[in-house]
Amino acid sequence: MNEVMSDKVIIVEGRSDKNKVKNIINEPIDIICTNGTISITKLDELIEILYDKEVYILVDADEAGEKLRKQFRREFPEAEHLYIDKMYREVATAPEYHLATILLGANIDINLAYLDRG
Repeated sequence: MNEVMSDKVIIVEGRSDKNKVKNIINEPIDIICTNGTISITKLDELIEILYDKEVYILVDADEAGEKLRKQFRREFPEAEHLYIDKMYREVATAPEYHLATILLGANIDINLAYLDRG
């Protein structure tokens, strides 16, 4: 498991989610990919690493995302859950302005250009 460098961490499912979110944020935040699922062992490692961090869960609005979200809720109740609109289904396909609005609502500094719907 990677070493976490910043005080804030966003957990996403896949690399495309990570790349999309990374382009929008404007502060040092570690973004961790679960690659869709996470074993109990990996989850335990994550919990240990993220013990004193601000953790945000941003997963797809589908069955797999909800399963992962439930797992984090049970094992890491301190994490803040961020939700995309169900109409977009996936973080990677959600419009940048939608993700920017969600991240801004969680007090994450974003590139304000992404709030433009144009």
